Amino acid sequence: MRVAALYDVHGNLPALEAVLADPRCASADAIVSGGDLVAGPMPRECLERLLSLGERVVFLRGNGDREVAERDDGPSAWCRERLGPELTERLRSWPLAVEREVPGLGAVTFCHATPRSDEEILTRVTPEADVAEAVAGASRLVVVGHTHVQFDRRVGATRVVNAGSVGWPYEGRHGAYWALLGPPRGSEPQGGRVELVATGYPAAAAAEAVRATCYPLAEDLAANLLSPYTADEATEELEARRRGA
Repeated sequence: MRVAALYDVHGNLPALEAVLADPRCASADAIVSGGDLVAGPMPRECLERLLSLGERVVFLRGNGDREVAERDDGPSAWCRERLGPELTERLRSWPLAVEREVPGLGAVTFCHATPRSDEEILTRVTPEADVAEAVAGASRLVVVGHTHVQFDRRVGATRVVNAGSVGWPYEGRHGAYWALLGPPRGSEPQGGRVELVATGYPAAAAAEAVRATCYPLAEDLAANLLSPYTADEATEELEARRRGA
C-alpha cells in the first residue's frame, strides 16, 4: 500500500489536477487530503474532484477549512458561498488527525499542523523541545503541512515530515509539492520510505485561472505562483510569527 499526502491545495485546481495525473499519485492506493483544501479560488471544484475518488481519499481539517465553515467575512465567506451548505457541512466532520498503517513504515499520524492543533507552526528549524512537545503521544512518524515548506527531520525517536503545499508552495520554484509514503512498486513491504516530491504544471496558466475567479486573495496566490517565496524566506517569517515577534 502506498499513500499520497496532498496538503494545502488552497483551491488551486490546476495544481491538484496535475498531481492527480502524476503517475506516482495516480498509482497510490490511498490519498490523504491534509487540510486547507478549500481555502482558495476554486473550493467547490477541488472538493468535488477529490470526492469523485470515493473511499480512496481520507480528509483532514486544516485551519483554512475550519475558517471557511465558521467565518462570515472575507475570503472564508467567499469560499463558503461557492461551496454551498451541503459541501460546507462536510468540512465540519473532518478530523484533526488520523493514524494509518503504512507498509514498511508502521503507524503514521497525519495532521494538518500538529496532532493537537490545526494552526500551530512547526518549521525545519523550530527548536527540538518545541517540536517534541507538539507531537507528544503521536506515532513515531508524523506527516504535517500548514507551513507550505517541505522538510524531513528527526526529533528524538519521532520523524516529522512536512509534505509541502500542492497549491501555494514556498519553495522558490514552480510546481505542486507533496509526499509519497510506502514501499516502491515491486519491492518488499519492509522497504517503506517517504519521498518528498514535486509535480510540474504551467504556472502562468494557473495564475491566469486564479485571477479569473475574483477570489479575494487571487492576486496574492497568482503572484506567488509566478514568483514563489523561497523556503528560507518563508521559514524566517513563520518562525518570527511562531515566536510572536
